[in-house]
Amino acid sequence: MRSACVVAGDDDQVAIRAKVTDRLTELASHLPEDLRVAALAAFGISAEARQPLYQDRIRWAAQHLDRDPRTVRRRVDEAIEVLAELASAPSPSPAEGDRWHTAALAVTMVLDQPEPEVFEQRRVVADEDGVRSLDLAISFPAGRGDLSVTVFYGGTVVDRGMATDDRWGYGLELPHPLSRGEQWEFGIRFRLPPASMVRPHLVCVPRHPCEALDLRVRFGLERPSDVRVLEGAFQRDVTTPTFRGRRHPVDSAGDVHLRFRHLTPGLAYGARWDGRSADLQ
Repeated sequence: MRSACVVAGDDDQVAIRAKVTDRLTELASHLPEDLRVAALAAFGISAEARQPLYQDRIRWAAQHLDRDPRTVRRRVDEAIEVLAELASAPSPSPAEGDRWHTAALAVTMVLDQPEPEVFEQRRVVADEDGVRSLDLAISFPAGRGDLSVTVFYGGTVVDRGMATDDRWGYGLELPHPLSRGEQWEFGIRFRLPPASMVRPHLVCVPRHPCEALDLRVRFGLERPSDVRVLEGAFQRDVTTPTFRGRRHPVDSAGDVHLRFRHLTPGLAYGARWDGRSADLQ
């Protein structure tokens, strides 16, 4: 905690409290709203929740979120785990983290056909001059030979090889270098193995900052009975059987539509369900 909050040996209690408060507030800004409210209340950082007793702070958060106090305590535990992970994560180097970021990402998975497809439309912004390519990846439960990739517009795919057994890295070479602040859009389609081999989730785990994600899953007639939302979740929560995110209905057309804002690099956003995935970065 001392290193994460840059606490010096000669700092007095006032300085330590200010540094810890500022750092926790900054880290909590990356959390989903319910976790952020619960964490800031539990630590007594929210002005409205500055009460001497922990149970009183939890009671305030429960009223604010319209949740049971026991649920809020669980949210506090979840928030502390995420805060610890964020605090211990190394800062990206300029070469890795500051070259570009995603302004908007729209992903659609279509499952009601023999060969499932994932459509991705992305708008990126260059954060330095001379951005010539984008390093990206997709995870899927089969070899590279089972994945068909088509670029509709915006660049040329370069095969970077399999980073792991199920994660394929690729680059998108741009037609011309981007200048700092310049925006660029591209569209790409991934045709996946048969539906029986597709894992039951679609998530985005951004490696670069992402301002907005619009995610859709088309189930059609074969609808799952249970769909759960992952929002700022640990990557292990994508597959762990004990994960319990909030439930989301499948509409009458067999679709699920989710929106996320201000995604934190390294955390998972998307949906998982009880039946039949792709992980985008």
